[in-house]
Amino acid sequence: MAEEHLKLENQICFSIYAAAREMTKLYKPLLEKLDVTYPQYLVLLVLWEEESITVKEMGHRLYLDSGTLTPMLKRMEAAGFIVRHRSPEDERSVIISLTEKGKEAEKDASDIPFQLVDQLGMSEEELVQFKASLVQTLERVHEKNKE
Repeated sequence: MAEEHLKLENQICFSIYAAAREMTKLYKPLLEKLDVTYPQYLVLLVLWEEESITVKEMGHRLYLDSGTLTPMLKRMEAAGFIVRHRSPEDERSVIISLTEKGKEAEKDASDIPFQLVDQLGMSEEELVQFKASLVQTLERVHEKNKE
């Protein structure tokens, strides 16, 4: 029989992994009206803040490498949400910008965070504390991975 510290339910990594998958499942029906996946929604969230950004900076913001990000951005461009173009200052740098369709999607998405919070059934205080704990954990793990 497995030692206590080797049991699946005692693994923090499993709890994080399973919670992330379950959260993504909650988003799926909410994102259907936009016709985007959860990772594509994250790209849109960044672009609604920034309007245009380099692929490198997008990867940094979303903790994604270019091998994961580039195919997704190509699909989003084909769907009409974004355009990609080379930076005039540095041809090696690709800039992503919203199209009109990408900008208009923000209106359709405006209620998604509220719908998700309603589904979670957590108080505002619980949500704030939970998010702060997650951000702190993410920062620690990210720093460790950079070593």
